[in-house]
This record gives sequence, structure tokens and C-alpha cells, in this order.
Amino acid sequence: MGMLDHFSNLCSFTRTRRSLKKWKRKKPLQTVQIKVKMDCDGCERRVKQAVRTMKNVVSLDVNRGQSRVSVTGHVEPAKVLARVRSTGKTAEFWPYAPSNLVFYPYVAGAYDKKAPAGFVRKVPQATLSPGSAVETYISIFSDENPNACSVM
Repeated sequence: MGMLDHFSNLCSFTRTRRSLKKWKRKKPLQTVQIKVKMDCDGCERRVKQAVRTMKNVVSLDVNRGQSRVSVTGHVEPAKVLARVRSTGKTAEFWPYAPSNLVFYPYVAGAYDKKAPAGFVRKVPQATLSPGSAVETYISIFSDENPNACSVM
């Protein structure tokens, strides 16, 4: 009996080739944000329950005031969106960006009256083009490092 216990501690046959392949193909940890219109506690509960039952979900945050669901885990964004839509709600990926991170928040198409406070719609016209003059000026004057100012 002692020899059998020794071998069982050394090797384990619980992982097969198929389970090892699935184990190695684990998705990266990511946060998926979805816009879902929720009116009542029942809507919020259905959305929470639908997403909570998914595999590899680490955390779930539902904000009914902003109509936003944030899911963090080893999940695919398309599958999360499909699961939320299976509750009968209209859902889309979070189309907004914080207004303080957008350089031109009032460009045509970016300002949205339906956006939550402090957010504007993500549009390519609101971002800077790579290598623009404004970007170089921003990098010259840094609030974090006052000695980095090359003008003075």
C-alpha cells in the first residue's frame, strides 16, 4: 500500500490531452463594457444572472444609471454581448469615451445628448492624428515632470 500511495503522489492522470489543450487556450483577462437599457430591478437582475452564469467571469459591475455593464474575466466580448442580448434587451458595446481623454469632444458626431455625464461618443475625428503638432506640444510640457520643459 505504501508504494501505491507514493506513485499516486508522483503522477496524476486527471489531465488528458484534450483537457490540457483547453487549459492552454485560456483567453486573456479583459474587461468588456456593454451599453444595456435597464429600467427596473427585474431588468438588472436578469442581466446580472445571464452574465454571472458564464464561465471564467471574474467580476461583474452593473450601473443602471449609466446603462452600463462591465464584465471582467477570461471571456470573449462577442459571447458576452450575445448572452446579454439573450435576455431580450437591446445591447451594444460601450460606444463612449471619457470627455477628458478626447482632444476634440465637440467635433461633429462626438457630442451625444444620450451619453452619460462626462462621456462623449468614440469617433475617429475626435482623436489626434499620429505625429500632429499638438501631440508634440503636449509631450514637451509635462505636469508630472516640471524639469522636462525644453522651452525654459
